[in-house]
Amino acid sequence: MNHEDVKVAFYLKRNESDSAGRCPVMGRLTVGRSECVFSAKMLAPRSLWVSGRAKGKSAEAIEINRRLDELRASALAIYREQSAVRERVTAEEVKCLLLGMAYGQETLLDYFRTYIKHFEQRVGVNRTIKSARTYRCACEHVERFLSERLRLSDIPFSALDRSFIGKFDLYLHTERRLAPNTVVLYMSRLHTVINKAIAAGIITADPFAGYEPPRPERKRRYLTGEELQRLMTTPLPSSRLYLVRDLFLFSCYTGISYGDMCRLTAANLETAEDETTWIKATREKTNVEFEIPLLDLPLHIIDKYRDTTSDGKLLPMYGNSELNKGLKHLAATCGIDRKLTFHMARHTYATEITLSHGVPMETVSRMLGHSRVDTTQIYAQVTDNKIDIDTQSLDERIAECFTIAI
Repeated sequence: MNHEDVKVAFYLKRNESDSAGRCPVMGRLTVGRSECVFSAKMLAPRSLWVSGRAKGKSAEAIEINRRLDELRASALAIYREQSAVRERVTAEEVKCLLLGMAYGQETLLDYFRTYIKHFEQRVGVNRTIKSARTYRCACEHVERFLSERLRLSDIPFSALDRSFIGKFDLYLHTERRLAPNTVVLYMSRLHTVINKAIAAGIITADPFAGYEPPRPERKRRYLTGEELQRLMTTPLPSSRLYLVRDLFLFSCYTGISYGDMCRLTAANLETAEDETTWIKATREKTNVEFEIPLLDLPLHIIDKYRDTTSDGKLLPMYGNSELNKGLKHLAATCGIDRKLTFHMARHTYATEITLSHGVPMETVSRMLGHSRVDTTQIYAQVTDNKIDIDTQSLDERIAECFTIAI
């Protein structure tokens, strides 16, 4: 193949013009039968653009054409160098070298896919299929972003910077129209992968430095004592809804997640020397052990459904979608004017059942199966009631000290 088989043509992305009428300049590189596109990393006015170049003799037109000629000459030079030592050179290889991506250099998508592959090998050991799915989704969005916005099939770690992170965040919000919490999740997954690359010495600077995702204001996601009382005392129209309520209340008074409740069997119950019944198990999500002393209500629910399952499970669990439908009906029946989700029960246990009644954060963390106390703080919100109790207790201690001092 000779240099006549290598072609570099330039065009404008006219659908992405800025307020001044300037558009990104793209290059189309053809080497033999292989072809790829790349960003020339420059803008050109639509009014000056004719047949792949800027027309006229203005300073702007001259500068644009100079840079285009440099790119074309560099592509041809790279091809000549590579073809002198290799039998077959592709357009993708020339593009990688042209954009400063040494061929064979570690790239983001390749590394991301390898990370996911290793992650999936640990599913069922200390990782969950749900977490693996979020990494795959994040990777797919990065791939779409590179293709649709940058016209790249991949990008080297050395090309990642704070601007790339900001543009990807904006893309997820505006182009993909993802919910704010979903954007935070996918950006977090990307950051995890990049941190692994930093730890491996592939990249030295963190492109996320200075990035702070806009987090939506958290709504109250736990039930108050009054709402719990309403759930327990409101007559319900069907046995199906009573079961939905009992499963939800069991989680409210134990903090056990839906997935972990589905796995409970009688083997997870242990009776201590003081006759207290405990649930001892391991979290499916993190493989961290948790131990929970059972209050009267969850004990009553276990007794109520004892020996009613055919698979040996502790409770007759509904499927997730059916349970969520039931929770919607339950909220309406009990006059709770907001959406109920099963995970709210875990928040309720941390906030209303334990912390609000003086249980230490470290103890709650252990019962929830968290490996770090700061994770517990996400669930455990301080309620107005807890503030009142603490303030009253402080008043009593101050009054006592004052009396003694007198």
